[in-house]
Amino acid sequence: MMSDVTNTDDRRPTSIRIFLADGRADGFRVVEKLNWTGLGLVCAQSDYTRVHTREEWGRTGVYLLTGPAEGDGLRDRLYVGEGDDVRYRVDSHLRTKDFWTSVVAFTSRDDNLNKAHVRYLEARLLQLAAKADRVVLMNGTAPAVPRLSEADCADMEGYLDEMLVILPMLGIVAFKPIADPSTSTERLLLVGKDAEAKGADDSEGFVVFSGSVARLSQVPSIHAYLATLRARLVEEGVLVADGSGLRFTKSYVFNSPSTAAGVVLGRSANGRIEWKDQTGATLKQRQEAALA
Repeated sequence: MMSDVTNTDDRRPTSIRIFLADGRADGFRVVEKLNWTGLGLVCAQSDYTRVHTREEWGRTGVYLLTGPAEGDGLRDRLYVGEGDDVRYRVDSHLRTKDFWTSVVAFTSRDDNLNKAHVRYLEARLLQLAAKADRVVLMNGTAPAVPRLSEADCADMEGYLDEMLVILPMLGIVAFKPIADPSTSTERLLLVGKDAEAKGADDSEGFVVFSGSVARLSQVPSIHAYLATLRARLVEEGVLVADGSGLRFTKSYVFNSPSTAAGVVLGRSANGRIEWKDQTGATLKQRQEAALA
């Protein structure tokens, strides 16, 4: 039976091979993993027309088109698709969709994926992206997960697990749930004027948990970057007015503890000092103690 999220708690060390087909780190890349029949293809939109004649693009597979946020938005854009011939589908998007700047496709080395398999992968990826709520999905509709045999379902869930290990290495975290208090063991607190927040230092940045309250007003001397970010979080509905504060409607990942603290407090702040654990130890003290 499929689940809403994959379990990564039992991940074992592994090796992933990324072949730079044209010798450029940002060029066309082929991704493989030992003992996995899958094959990843990655390139910028600007490179696609140069490499799309490679036979790998003509296989059955699932693909992702990624692009930056629209205007002053905070969330990147993503389209998930599938096809018997990935090249044909991406070629058509090159003519009709303007938002994307890169494409990632997953096929198989032994060409053993069929239409039902990739429709399943497409539907599951859309489920996971909607649940994580980290990007703007450009798909008009989300197809239902097709019925597969028990064996095929297990195989595709295994294939999906491998994809979800590889995608963050390619800069795509759209399918990864943001940490929340129930899964984080290192919760930190920040209390200030009309503000009370909980969060955690994470490998992606600093997470402020849903339900935290930021100060409604901000000091006149606040850095322009923080003022703009606060305004955008309100526009996106991440922060909503709630009494004398701004409540986080969902957990949000900031690029640093200081940015998180600045948004919560409505002023510039040193996050390594402001965020503290239950004993009152600052994040800075915790980090330094871990080095001893």
